[in-house]
Amino acid sequence: QVQLVESGGGLVQAGGSLRLSCAASGSSFTIVTMGWYRQAPGTQRELVATITLGGSTNYADSVKGRFTISRDYAKNTVSLKMNSLKPGDTAVYYCHAYTTVASWGQGTQVTVSS
Repeated sequence: QVQLVESGGGLVQAGGSLRLSCAASGSSFTIVTMGWYRQAPGTQRELVATITLGGSTNYADSVKGRFTISRDYAKNTVSLKMNSLKPGDTAVYYCHAYTTVASWGQGTQVTVSS
């Protein structure tokens, strides 16, 4: 399993920006896919964005055009730049990595005030 450590959450006003980062360590397997999921209170965890080993990206419709995922393959990190944040983006954001099994970070809170 991969150890994932997230950083960069916080409180921001609507329309503002935040950048989340996640560092992966501890696996001898190639990390095929890295990404971000989020979970708001009372809801299921949902995909936000993913990026594959080949650089292909996938975004939830609700964040397309506002969020950008990027990956540093040498450092085994993944970042999520979030622009034009909305109150509906408020959630705990979880970093995800897949090798032969799925691994999750501990989560980082993002709160967007109106």
